Amino acid sequence: MPGPLEGFRIIDLTTMISGPLATMTLADQGAEVIKIEHPNGGDHSRQVTGRRGGMSASFLNNNRGKKSVTLNLKDPRGIEAALKLCETADVVVQNFRPGVIDRIGLGEEAVRAVRPDVIYTSIAGFGFTGDWARRPVYDPLIQALSGLASVQGGADAARPRLVRTILPDKLTAIQTAQAITAALLARSRTGKGSHVQISMLDTVLAFLWSSDMSGYTFVGDELEPAADADAQTFVELIYRTADGWMAVSAHTDSTWKGLSAAVGRPDWLEDPRFASVAAREENKPARLELTQEALLEDTTENWMRRLTEHDAPCAPVLTRAEVWSHPQVEANGAILEQDHPQAGRIRQARSPARFSGTPPGDPAPAHLLGQDTRSVLEDAGYDPATIDEMIASGIATEKQESNP
Repeated sequence: MPGPLEGFRIIDLTTMISGPLATMTLADQGAEVIKIEHPNGGDHSRQVTGRRGGMSASFLNNNRGKKSVTLNLKDPRGIEAALKLCETADVVVQNFRPGVIDRIGLGEEAVRAVRPDVIYTSIAGFGFTGDWARRPVYDPLIQALSGLASVQGGADAARPRLVRTILPDKLTAIQTAQAITAALLARSRTGKGSHVQISMLDTVLAFLWSSDMSGYTFVGDELEPAADADAQTFVELIYRTADGWMAVSAHTDSTWKGLSAAVGRPDWLEDPRFASVAAREENKPARLELTQEALLEDTTENWMRRLTEHDAPCAPVLTRAEVWSHPQVEANGAILEQDHPQAGRIRQARSPARFSGTPPGDPAPAHLLGQDTRSVLEDAGYDPATIDEMIASGIATEKQESNP
């Protein structure tokens, strides 16, 4: 059965991670995604390390389920062909630096001239206005400017630290996919298209504000850094055990009672420092230190059993080599294995959203560069001789058996 977005066509002009992951999410949900790439090498992520059979893991993991068309967007005929494809598009997504897409001829005005009700989507790093809008951007810069690196460091005076994954990129992808779906829903009601603009900086600020900016929420009552409870009491909720590591979180009265029982410390329930949720937060360092001392006395496996018996939230810390074969991951069916014509057998995470009414089938693995150029251009009305000439002149390319 087709997915919930079957029938929607998306033109993907994005590269790297944030845009491609957003459009892959929509492809996983049934949309037809046509990825337009440069004839010479395509998306930069095709070229990165971690490769087999000419395909990079990064490209495979952010571009499955899409058609690949190559067009040289520096050539007027390439722009003409891209606009021809936009005529039948419901959504166009681009993540060029602000201003660039307009200069090359594929900005919102140009696209809306051929498809008035299009959902035109722009992804930026720092934003679309202001002095920083046109600056080059990468994930660590957003982590720094948004305050995420400071939050990860644990206190304003501590050394800032990066989250060890490109969280701003991937979070922006998720936000973009949701925003596009919302815009399509609005269009179904109004008949009008819109321009969706989303920046990595705004996305991370909104992400942080829900849990990490309580000290700066009440205007006029901002906390000084030294009085910021989150900064003062930051401690990783990852604990060492006798043979490894685990996570334990006991915030509510019931889970604190379960933890106390599991570790054999009923006296914690009589300690006034831990008598309420507020008290346990105010005395977080002492609470976490006592928890750590207790958990050092036994193995992770034994603590998992005892804590689970008392309904205290817990989990082992898994390595990347362990996580994909964990029984719960297998029970969820979260990991997909399939064969790629070049890369061989590959393993990927399924789309996390499941739809009972319109469950999509397994997505097609990422296509080779230019694999769909001819068929997509033919569908757009180009005759074979014209396509041959475009390929001969370097405006487009056909499938490459091995990506460089």
